[in-house]
Amino acid sequence: MSNTGAILKDNLWTSNPIFMQILGICSALAVTNLLVNTMIMTLGVVFVTAMSSFTVSLIKQLIPRKVRMIVQTLIIAFYVIIVDVLLRAYLPDISRALGPYVGLIITNCIIMGRAEAFAQSNPPLASAWDGATSGFGYMAVLLTIAFVRELFGFGTLFGYQVLPDAFEPWIIMVTPPSAFFLLGIIIWIGKTIMNREGAPA
Repeated sequence: MSNTGAILKDNLWTSNPIFMQILGICSALAVTNLLVNTMIMTLGVVFVTAMSSFTVSLIKQLIPRKVRMIVQTLIIAFYVIIVDVLLRAYLPDISRALGPYVGLIITNCIIMGRAEAFAQSNPPLASAWDGATSGFGYMAVLLTIAFVRELFGFGTLFGYQVLPDAFEPWIIMVTPPSAFFLLGIIIWIGKTIMNREGAPA
């Protein structure tokens, strides 16, 4: 398998940032009640993770080691501000719905983790790919949670009614505890499958 393919498999499955590393789960509880909001939020994370890793890798030789984490945080904040400004300008309703959670992308452990674990010791393009695929791994889990929550909490998908009018929405699905339980189920399923794959024949 090529290095590109290995990075993709690792970040989507083997070392998925959510169900394997248990990182970035706060947003799983906060923004996964609607698929549209989740999609926009996770695309923002993909962009910030990819561009932050690319930038850190590009200028790593210029960053004094003692202040590298401060510089990394500033780089991440720069890209988060870009995402926030674009959302405010072009998607104001979603920007208002997401509220402070866009700004909190800065504190997402996945972004800093990829900058430290990969971008510091790899070339820029590989680092950007690693950051993007980490974001896609994060996106896949959050969209799965949002799919279940919106479907059973509102009877809709991406805002379109898909369940019959007679369906009684499950109120618990629109509350944060439902995301917590769904996340636990995904982690359990993922680890179970991975343990079976690793078991001797």
